[in-house]
Formats: sequence, structure tokens, C-alpha cells
Amino acid sequence: MAKKVVSLLLASHPGPTVVVTVIAVGLGIGLGYPPGRLVLLALAILFGQLSIGWSNDWLDAARDRAVERTDKPAARGDVSVTTVRAAAFIALAVGLVLTLPLGIAALVVHAIAIASGWAYNLGLKSTAYSWVPFAVAFGLLPAIATLGQEQPAWPQWWVYAAGALLGVAAHVTNVLPDLEDDARTGIRGLPHRLGARPSGLLAFSALALATLLITFGPGLPVRPVLLVGLVIGLAAAITGVVLLLRRSPTRLLMQLIMTCAIVDVVMLALAGQSVTV
Repeated sequence: MAKKVVSLLLASHPGPTVVVTVIAVGLGIGLGYPPGRLVLLALAILFGQLSIGWSNDWLDAARDRAVERTDKPAARGDVSVTTVRAAAFIALAVGLVLTLPLGIAALVVHAIAIASGWAYNLGLKSTAYSWVPFAVAFGLLPAIATLGQEQPAWPQWWVYAAGALLGVAAHVTNVLPDLEDDARTGIRGLPHRLGARPSGLLAFSALALATLLITFGPGLPVRPVLLVGLVIGLAAAITGVVLLLRRSPTRLLMQLIMTCAIVDVVMLALAGQSVTV
């Protein structure tokens, strides 16, 4: 029983699930959430992400078996596809129910973000618009936090833009290691059409633009800590571009992309109430 529970958790894409949840928690802390409300926000985002991760493994089980993905529990048979599918729908319902106490606006925005993730899994991943669900979901993530406050507020426009750019970078980061396997099973999203090197350049460019927006967004006071983040983020992005132009994409490039993304998220959290209208 314990083994199946572990397998089910591994089928949820725990890495991205935890990262997005931590991002939401960081935003909540920056906005001054009280502890109880912060826990509610964290659980709501967590279950929403679990539903997206499980729906991905459920829908991709046959494709993962075809390319012998040994890291996929459903493809290996460690947990049944039926169980993963049921978990996806249960997590979806729980995530939305937990969002309701944060307010109707937060609920609607969270529902749209989750729907974007499901739309990707259901077929958009195979089109030139594969980046759209990530841009929408990441662009709306800060709005879930700002609208979930006791005094709801909409984010400023540049917050949506920065989040969307981070989403595009996350999409590319997620796809690059699997380009060959995806090609074997007919997946041709935007990174597959562009190729590894152009996709890497797209990711670093998106992260650099997001970093600039978070540093110099209208209404943001000039803060030394944000300038430090700008220097770190741009240095990582420039290093990544130089390496990308000199050699084939490697795991080091993905680590640099994640470094840029983490810096951007920390900067956004540190901006606090300055991100709201």
C-alpha cells in the first residue's frame, strides 16, 4: 500500500508541483498573509498542481510506455492509470474547494490557471501554441495570491507580463530534455519546431525580460535588493546564452534557467504590495 502511495505521489510531477506551491507561498508572505490564510493558499495551489501533474501522467501513460520512460510510475505499471485519473479529478475538486474561502475572484482565476494546465495535457502540447497554457497559468499565479488577500487587489499589468514570460521559460525548460522522446510519439510543440538552441535562446530572453520588468516595473520603488537580483539574473542569462551559442544544450543550461527563474520569483515576492494596483 505504501509503495503505491509513493508511486502515486511520484506520478504527480512532484518537482514542478512543489516549485509552483513554494512560489505561491513566497508571494503570500510578501503580501503579508496571516498564517492560516497562507496555509489555505498553499494547499489550494498544491492540489491544483497535483491535479495537473496527475492528469499529465494519466493522459501520457501510453506514450510514456512507448518510449520506455522508466521514471513514470503509471507507464511502469507501479500505479494503475485508473487510480491516477481518479486522483487527478479528486485533486481538482479539492483545489477549487480550498480556493473558495480566498474569494470568488481568486477561485475564478485559479480555475482558469488549472484549466490551462489541463488544456496543455489534453492536446495543446502537440501544437505551435504549446507555450500558451504556461504563459496563462504563470501569468495568473500572482493574481491568485493578490486576489486571495483579505482585501483583494488585482496585480499591475507588468506582473502578468513577468509571470507569462516565466511561464514560457518554464515550458521550454520542461520540454528540452525530452525533445527526442517527444518526437518519437508525435509531440511537436513550439520548442520541438524551433529546435533546442533557438528554444534555449527564447527561454533566456524571456527570463531576462521578466527580470527587467520585476526590477523596473511602474510603481516599484528602487530597492538595492532588486538591483542585486537584476545583476544575478542577467548574469545567469548572459552566461547561458554564451554557453548555448558555443555548444549543444546541456543540463547546465537548464540549471541556469532555473537559477534565473528562482531569482525572479524571490524578487517578485520581495516587491510585496507594490505588485498590486
